[in-house]
Amino acid sequence: MTKGNLPKVMIVTGGAGGIGAAIVRLAIKHGHRVAIADVDIAAARQLAASLGDNALPLDLDICSEARWKAAVEATCGHFGRLDVLVNNAGVAHPGPTKDVPLEAHEHTMKVNALGPMLGSLAVLPYFRAQGSGHIATVCSMTAFLTLPGLVSYAASKHALRAMHLGLALEERGSPVDFTIIHPGATETAMLELEAEKGVAAAFSREPAAPEEIAAIVLKAIRDKKTEVCIPAARGRVVKAIGANPRRLFELVEKNERIGATMLASRRARPK
Repeated sequence: MTKGNLPKVMIVTGGAGGIGAAIVRLAIKHGHRVAIADVDIAAARQLAASLGDNALPLDLDICSEARWKAAVEATCGHFGRLDVLVNNAGVAHPGPTKDVPLEAHEHTMKVNALGPMLGSLAVLPYFRAQGSGHIATVCSMTAFLTLPGLVSYAASKHALRAMHLGLALEERGSPVDFTIIHPGATETAMLELEAEKGVAAAFSREPAAPEEIAAIVLKAIRDKKTEVCIPAARGRVVKAIGANPRRLFELVEKNERIGATMLASRRARPK
């Protein structure tokens, strides 16, 4: 086993479902020990019970500074150390911006941008003192462009990328590594909610499986990548289009037409 593959102690936020649960399962399969941090503590406990002694359920509201402090202390107390924070938890309140309540927009911004920042700030002193540590942030392709029906979500992911990279710049002389990963559409409860709200542009391509994303996240952490897009080739295109409003309008209009057809097929599938 190489040094980069040595067992780690991780906190995975939003670890009880979706991409987070896939990361937890794969990390434990690879010999890591994982704190499953989630606001849904019942689901976190259920998942932990299925995974054995290398899993620890944590009741964590990532928007609470006090809960973050308790989560880090609980993880270190249980496993003896902490090596990796995976900022994965996120929310979406899809739909036309005018139809989404202000409180929902505020919730999106708070959970998706402020929550990971609080988590990063909570672990940084520990990592500095320890002489090592890794902060990995699961962001989104919408960090580079926006989509109709996901306006505040995309805004929160723009903010999350800026926060993550800004902290990485501030810590570039420290022993802490930073990785940010941008999945595209992934088959999760969040995507199902986007389907219910008719966010057509999100369905212009077949969604990835959470397990596929989890494997790439863990590889990116192992390889200490700075930034990873899933898929990589699509990431280069999305970055270029997001910086060009004319191309962005053209792409979204095209993808909405394709997505509407694919969404109709999705809805027609037997349940």
